[in-house]
Amino acid sequence: MKATLMKRLFRVLKDGSSPDVNAICRRIVDEEKKRGHNQVAKELEQILAQTPIAPKRLAPASLSPLPTNRRDSAPLLTEIPVEKLRHDMVLPEMVESRLARIEREFAARSRLAKHGLRPRHRILLYGPPGCGKNLGAERLAWHTGLPLRKVRFDNLLSSYFGETMSNLRRVFDAAHETPCALFLDECDTLARTRNARNDVGEVTRITNALLEMLEDYRGDGLVIAATNLDSDLDPALFRRFDEVLKIPLPGAAEIRRLLELTLAPIGIETDLPLTALAREMDGMSGSDVVHAAQSAAKLTVLSGRRKVSESDIRHALAEAHERHVSR
Repeated sequence: MKATLMKRLFRVLKDGSSPDVNAICRRIVDEEKKRGHNQVAKELEQILAQTPIAPKRLAPASLSPLPTNRRDSAPLLTEIPVEKLRHDMVLPEMVESRLARIEREFAARSRLAKHGLRPRHRILLYGPPGCGKNLGAERLAWHTGLPLRKVRFDNLLSSYFGETMSNLRRVFDAAHETPCALFLDECDTLARTRNARNDVGEVTRITNALLEMLEDYRGDGLVIAATNLDSDLDPALFRRFDEVLKIPLPGAAEIRRLLELTLAPIGIETDLPLTALAREMDGMSGSDVVHAAQSAAKLTVLSGRRKVSESDIRHALAEAHERHVSR
């Protein structure tokens, strides 16, 4: 499809109220990026940001007040509007296809409902630090057109008996009332196994309350939880989710793609051995790969050169190694 035709289509559909329209437009943006049409994708994103096409039914999310705790009226959620969400991910094909299926099911939820079916709407993402769990939550929210509401555990947790459960109930009540992507990052904060030796009664009650609220969630949005752990989580937690998805560390192919995307605005020397460098970076998290590539790009700019060289990347990798050793 020609770029001019796509931009005209986006503007014509900007007032559409169908969730399918919203999801389809966002999928087109991602497809254009995968084809390397970065300028077209950027212009389409600008159209989405300037003239939001999110369904009118979901629009009140950003206008409704966020729930607060009872003790000092501190917010229990932080909201990230759809237009500010990050959504570009480089993933193994299997992980990408499973995330895409969640997004397709959400877009087709009206059709599924006619057959007595419900889309996957309770998602657990787990994996090592820096692998993209937060980015995965933002990406799901972006593709579904939902505002991301992230739980503020610093304000939710309380040392007073019963107050944490009361705050948690307020969070889920708000998610029922206003469609959103409710994000419980580091959900192990609440869902530690009830069999732990140092368990106290309140921990068990909080875990039970979370399991019950997940089971009872029937809102029009998504509940997304993320954790670095799996062994310390209560086994019953996994059964409460429709999709349990491991976000792994990137392999050599994903690392090479991350390098290409991060360095694209500056450019690389023609003899840069990206494949060999990607193999050497095996074991690094996606966030560390991006950070190293950005450091190499900045070194190139500060040196007055126009292309990133192998020495720039190796210098950035040495810095990354020192940073990890010093932790």
